This record gives sequence, C-alpha cells and structure tokens, in this order.
Amino acid sequence: MCSWCYGFGLELSTALAQRPGVRLEIVTGGLRAGGTEVLDDAGKRFRLFHWAKVEAATGLPFNRDALMARQGFVYDTEPVCRAVVAARLAEPGADLLAVFRALQKAFYADGLDTTDAAVLLNVVDQALRIQGFAAEGLEECFQAEATRQATHEEFAQVRHWGISSFPALLGWESGRVTRLVDGFAKAPAVVAAIDQWTHQVRVGSRGSLPTESVE
Repeated sequence: MCSWCYGFGLELSTALAQRPGVRLEIVTGGLRAGGTEVLDDAGKRFRLFHWAKVEAATGLPFNRDALMARQGFVYDTEPVCRAVVAARLAEPGADLLAVFRALQKAFYADGLDTTDAAVLLNVVDQALRIQGFAAEGLEECFQAEATRQATHEEFAQVRHWGISSFPALLGWESGRVTRLVDGFAKAPAVVAAIDQWTHQVRVGSRGSLPTESVE
C-alpha cells in the first residue's frame, strides 16, 4: 500500500498483458502493518510529497483533500493486506492483481479508509463481482483467525526473502526466487526483466535465494 506500489500496479498490469504466459502471485509485505501512531499533518504532508512524484511518473490520480481532511487516521496496512489474502482464499481463481489495484485506488484516488473492514469488504466484493465471482463467505474469511495467520505468515515470508522496501517483483522457479525488480519501474523495464529471467531459466541459469514454497 505504499504510493509507489500504487504506481507500479499500473505498470505491472501493462507488462503482464504483454506476457500472458507469466503467472503472477501476490505476497503481501506488511509495510506499516500493525501501526498505532495517528497520522498527523506533518506525516500527511510527507506523503503528499511522495504522491506528487508518483503522480508525475504515472499520471495516476491522488485524492489529497481526503487525506488531509481525515482526522485521527492510523495508517495500519494489516487490514488491507488481509483483505487481499481473503480474496485469494475466497476465490482462488480470481485475478488478484485487479483486486489489489482496486484496493489501492480506493485509498489513493477515492479517498476511502482502507483500515475500515466494511470499506475493504465492499471494494473486494465489487472487484470480484466484476470478474464474475459471487464472493460468498468473504466477510467470514476476512475475519477468520486462519486468514489473519496466513497474512502474518506472508509478512514473515517477505522478511525471510530479505525484502524491506516495496514494490518488489520476484521470479519463482523450482523453489528458488530471483529478484527481478526492486522498487518502481515502468512497464518496458518490467517486461525486459521478465524476459531476461525466463531466458536464464530456459538455459539453466537458475535464480538465487533458495527458500521454501509459499503456496
């Protein structure tokens, strides 16, 4: 849920449209998950500074007024990460990137409170229904202790990979991961990174950072 991740979502969607054979899995990183500090005016202005950079790089909209007007806002990303995990568990066949981007748009462009469970469930429900899924049992899945545990296990997996900044795009093959993109990148660079990695896989030059599966 960092602003550069919001910008990267568009670039990643564009890149994957050019490489339809690539299968994407989203692993939530938990940036600022469990936060308890209220976002004050200084913290809001700091974020607006970065928002302007993302907006200039991508053209994506940002609702600055909504952020500045929100009072007592605690920027905890655990609920929105859990909403992504719940969407995956409730509808394994769904396009999770589309759900992820809908949640990002809800916060950055629509100015909604993505720490509010009702808001999250409504956004995810709509994103799934657009894809033709009924999203039955979504609320129960979101609130389930097993979903909370699965979300925190993803946070731990990301830390295990040594990822401390976002976005990060990894290549996964035969139980090994390779870092393809660290930070924001435009779609052509993402496509080039994917192509280079898939070529290396074909010729037998496997990735680094061996780890267990997150399936």
